[in-house]
Amino acid sequence: MEFKTLRNIENSFRQIRLYAIVFAVLCISVVGYAVWRSYRFAEEQRQKIYVLDNGKSLMLALSQDASINRPVEAREHVRRFHELFFTLAPDKNAIESNMSRAFNLADKSAFDYYKDLSEKGYYSRIISGNVQQRIEVDSVVCNFDNYPYAVRTYAKQFIIRSSNVTRRNLITTCYLVNSVRSDNNPQGFNIEKFAVVENKDIEVIER
Repeated sequence: MEFKTLRNIENSFRQIRLYAIVFAVLCISVVGYAVWRSYRFAEEQRQKIYVLDNGKSLMLALSQDASINRPVEAREHVRRFHELFFTLAPDKNAIESNMSRAFNLADKSAFDYYKDLSEKGYYSRIISGNVQQRIEVDSVVCNFDNYPYAVRTYAKQFIIRSSNVTRRNLITTCYLVNSVRSDNNPQGFNIEKFAVVENKDIEVIER
């Protein structure tokens, strides 16, 4: 009888120990899951930015790694520079305004190219001949494997006169370096070693 009682007590202890172990594992699992969920929730909250809209209401904005958009920003920077630099109207103030804005996106190499054209009387002929010039950028190819980033731009240039329209093939090269973002340079790049590789007539269309 005493032996059966001892065996019952031993079995009871085993059952209690088993229950305790199961309960401890369950508690550890719940705590681990709670910690993991808390960490994930904190990470998700870090991706959210709340912006005060005119001091009245909170607007939710999502943050992301700035490097993700750098290729897009680089191409837009180069595209914008070309649009400003090669879009000309027969107005001295308009030309100077465009050039001033373009020079904010590039180094002295762009100014040197402008100065060379100016000394050859290019802009004077644009004004005196009442010539319009515009550009259509076909593609901007950037190599982000090496820094500074090598860029090659392919575009079409249109020189519009009263008698005809001249279409030119334009190919330029440059390098991009990171710069400080500002109102004048929102993408935060600067163009270096700007050069025109090709600028030749494709066709002349009579008007």
